[in-house]
Amino acid sequence: MTVPPHKRTMTTLDTLTAHTEIFPWSDNFATGIDIVDEQHHKLVDLLNRLASHMSCGAAEVEIYAVFDELADYTVYHFQTEEGIWNEFLPGDPLTLAHERTHHDFVAEVLRVRSIANVLSDEESVEQIVSFLTNWLAFHILEDDTHLARIVIGLQKGLTLNQATEAASLLMKGAAHMLIQSVLKLYDNLSARTMALRREINQRRRAEEKLRLSNNIIESSADAIFVTTPEGLITDVNPAFCQDVQRTREELLGQPIAEIKPGLLASDKGMTVWNQALQTGHWAGELANRRSDGELESVWLTLSIVRDDGLGTQHFVGVVSSISQLVQRYHALEAAANHDALTGLPNRRLLEDRLSQAVERCKRNGTLLAVCLIDLDGFKPINDTLGHDVGDQVLCVVGQRMSQALRGADTVARLGGDEFVLLIGDLGAAHDAARMLGRLLCDVSHPIDLDAQTVQVGASIGVALYPTHTTSMEELLKFADTAMYAAKAQGKGCLQFYPPAAAG
Repeated sequence: MTVPPHKRTMTTLDTLTAHTEIFPWSDNFATGIDIVDEQHHKLVDLLNRLASHMSCGAAEVEIYAVFDELADYTVYHFQTEEGIWNEFLPGDPLTLAHERTHHDFVAEVLRVRSIANVLSDEESVEQIVSFLTNWLAFHILEDDTHLARIVIGLQKGLTLNQATEAASLLMKGAAHMLIQSVLKLYDNLSARTMALRREINQRRRAEEKLRLSNNIIESSADAIFVTTPEGLITDVNPAFCQDVQRTREELLGQPIAEIKPGLLASDKGMTVWNQALQTGHWAGELANRRSDGELESVWLTLSIVRDDGLGTQHFVGVVSSISQLVQRYHALEAAANHDALTGLPNRRLLEDRLSQAVERCKRNGTLLAVCLIDLDGFKPINDTLGHDVGDQVLCVVGQRMSQALRGADTVARLGGDEFVLLIGDLGAAHDAARMLGRLLCDVSHPIDLDAQTVQVGASIGVALYPTHTTSMEELLKFADTAMYAAKAQGKGCLQFYPPAAAG
């Protein structure tokens, strides 16, 4: 995906933020006393920093740090001012009132600081900034300017009454109107500046979110594509390019159905596309042909991106390879259904195969032979030569049985040296007898192992469906009964249920 020029944009945003002061300094704030004006300028800078941190959603610890600096510097500044006023106007009511105002403001700053963490919404931030801006502007333009003019008058040699009267005249009339106009101007300016900051911050967060999304898409191992409603590619990520062995420039404007014919050009693909159009989303497993020609299982997620009018604007597809998951699933399924030693079907799979075989014979009107086999002479080999040799014998016998039957028949191991055969679609019982006779012969052949040769035989009991029963449980039970009858006759015998000659 194309990454926006966030570095340039973020730099521009930072510059805008740095120059959108809530409370810009103006020469109108000059009192005529240099040290007071210098400290006022510092307070204005701190207020702007605090407003910037709060409106930008800075970390709580950073906001508290600026609050602390503002409170500490305010106390320092007030001490400086009070030192000047008390030097020239000791005990004057104006000086005492000014000191009370200082005390109240410091207390309010500390109170606001204590609850700043719960005043995170935009309206609360604006209230805090508006209060601080109005108080500081009024304090400078009204109270400090009034006292400063008295002090300057005294410094020029006027008496206290003369200096006070001259300062009062300057603070009335047109000067008072100017002060009110400036206060209103700064109140409006701070509101507009806060709105601008919010817009800048929202844009910054949106661009950061977009950049994060792009980074995720770019680094994703899943192949991602975006198309028009007509299926023309408008964007792809590197994983998609790697999958189809083509560059992004080569893919733009191409029909996705031609680039991924196995996914979206087949009948299944059209069904996927149409369902996504109807419901807005489709997800499922499909077969995908890789660029090397190999087929792999993939999970396709196809979603619609709608415009403001709820029309289809884009399709977004995510193709995830699940071949390893499918292989793992098949391996687990095989382990659950097959004997770990011989690889033959186990009892669980046998039950399923028996059910299918019964249904098939019922449908075709044929016989099914359920055969229970117990090996003759296996126990002495297993006991004297060891379980490893015994395991080898079981594997060889299982292979010989499988080779003696047809591909549609089943050889299963129940455990130990017991096996079950399912021989279906028989015309008569003697068909099974003939096949089982060959199997007995094959099983009894000597088995050559690494250091020695051993030999086993087999006893087989057979029950027929539907001749003897239509119950799957009884088929296995009757075959077991017949097998014990075969054992009683001697090694290598075949016995049908009930213990009698086959018809």
